Amino acid sequence: MNNEAAYSPGLEGVIAGESTISRIDVERNRLSLRGYDAVELTESVAYEEVAYLLLHGELPTPAQLETFNALLRAERDLPEAVIDLLRQAPSTVHPMALLQTAVSALALHDEEAHQGDRQANLRKATRLVAKIPTAITTGYRLSQGQEPVAPHPDLDQAANTLYMLRGKQPAPYEAQALNGSLILYSEHGYNASTFTARVIASTLGELYAAVSGAVGALAGPLHGGANEKAMEMLLEVKDASRARQWVLDALAKKEKIMGFGHREYKNGDSRVPPIKAIAQQVAETAEGGKWLEVGQVVEDTMMEEKNIFPNLDFPCAYLYYMLGIPIPLYTPLFVSSRVAGWAAHVIEQLDNNRLIRPGHIYTGPEYRPVVPLDERG
Repeated sequence: MNNEAAYSPGLEGVIAGESTISRIDVERNRLSLRGYDAVELTESVAYEEVAYLLLHGELPTPAQLETFNALLRAERDLPEAVIDLLRQAPSTVHPMALLQTAVSALALHDEEAHQGDRQANLRKATRLVAKIPTAITTGYRLSQGQEPVAPHPDLDQAANTLYMLRGKQPAPYEAQALNGSLILYSEHGYNASTFTARVIASTLGELYAAVSGAVGALAGPLHGGANEKAMEMLLEVKDASRARQWVLDALAKKEKIMGFGHREYKNGDSRVPPIKAIAQQVAETAEGGKWLEVGQVVEDTMMEEKNIFPNLDFPCAYLYYMLGIPIPLYTPLFVSSRVAGWAAHVIEQLDNNRLIRPGHIYTGPEYRPVVPLDERG
């Protein structure tokens, strides 16, 4: 057997497992969650329904959704010790580092933290879905010298997140826009952060450890952090009239254009059209619509020059900017959505677990005798 031929850098094309949670259908250019088209979900349901679907396998009935929403709203508050921990953090710490710390700290205050049965993990997953938006907004407000805003008992997940960030209720169109993005970010197969969570779960590591590890994996600019870098890039471009030449100059310097390309999608990310439609709706009401124009020129130039499509992170970046969300919170908001998908994968991994431990090809030196210390040099 030729081991060199079996090696795939980045594990591209390698099948690492089976899952009933989501499917990226390249032929139909469609993402489905438990069999439901993700685009259709953004048009008709709330994020809470998708979180329930990912965790429990079916869309909730009205009674199940009422119970699930009640659980989420009852679990939104953070333990005072976690708030104190966030309060002590330096103001310069990135919100993703704060969030990873908060997730780990939450395990210290959960009596079920080390219980690994399915029902305990579902309860812990529900708590994390509820608490992570509170951790995000609490950590950020404290870093800005502001006091945290307590969760609003009557608002759904998207609206409450914006409320806790701003201290006032968002407009309905703003909550609806964030809701759509949360659904599209909620689950996406064996991506780097999800695979990280499954690897940790395969060791029988507990759910909080798996989610904490996934947060660390998502923080990188080649994964979840791409949405922040994409907006920073657009701010550097500044205007649609400068966009084409800016991209051409960046390509000439072999710089990476953030928010473009995806290993799974060769004919375009199926999540891009719905998020662009949401951004268009926001632009009709809010200021900042120029970013759609800037983004479109960048997108057109990338297609003309490289035939590379944008991924979800690119339009989501300017959508969040138009919603007035601080750029450092783009990736944490990704976490607040994806935690349901991560938890679903952890539970699925444990249902039929085997330790994930791939091999590797050794490329170092052959056997060398040990030279005594006084003879080296």
